[in-house]
Amino acid sequence: MLTLCGFAASNYYNKVKIALLEKGIDFAEQLAWVGEVDRQASPLGKVPYLITDQGGLCESTVMLEYIEQRYPQNPLLPSDPFAAAKVRELVTFLDLHLELVARNLYPEALFGGKVSDEVKEKTKVQLDKNLRALTKLVRFDPCVAGNTFTLADCSAIVHFPLISAATKAIYGQDLFADLPVRDYLKRMAERPYMPPLQAQRKANAELMMARLKAKSASA
Repeated sequence: MLTLCGFAASNYYNKVKIALLEKGIDFAEQLAWVGEVDRQASPLGKVPYLITDQGGLCESTVMLEYIEQRYPQNPLLPSDPFAAAKVRELVTFLDLHLELVARNLYPEALFGGKVSDEVKEKTKVQLDKNLRALTKLVRFDPCVAGNTFTLADCSAIVHFPLISAATKAIYGQDLFADLPVRDYLKRMAERPYMPPLQAQRKANAELMMARLKAKSASA
């Protein structure tokens, strides 16, 4: 059986978990905070990581590809090579050109820290540019890559809410306002596994914040 390791407040943890749930795969979960990671499975100490019967795997996109190949039921990639490549393209775009850029804002937007005005300005310019590019790739028809649920939705479902919250907190506006992201997320929230996943994410986020406050108080 596969074991997904990490913590449920992580969008990348939930990205992998959604794929497992969508494909109906039996798996276990193991709580692993940053700093408490199996370095054999995740040499950089990052979460999430996946324990398989052949060993560990790190990097969420690699895990998704493994899951898709190892468990072909309920496919999350189209059979057509070009269509599959377009899904992978969108996953890469969402992960690297949107979420990773918006992550510069998270210390202040989500965790009560401070981000410099210079970082905010540079991030805004980059996000505006990348969001314009996103409109050429995303479809919302009704899923982000077309009419079927794919690996791109595993990324979009977990990244869009964080990016939206961060940009509203820092810039006073949702940079997704001109895209049908809200309606898309409402549709995705109707998938049967989403309510318990969101409840677990919320509870784990509260636990994570309590741990951070405790560490800060003892420092």
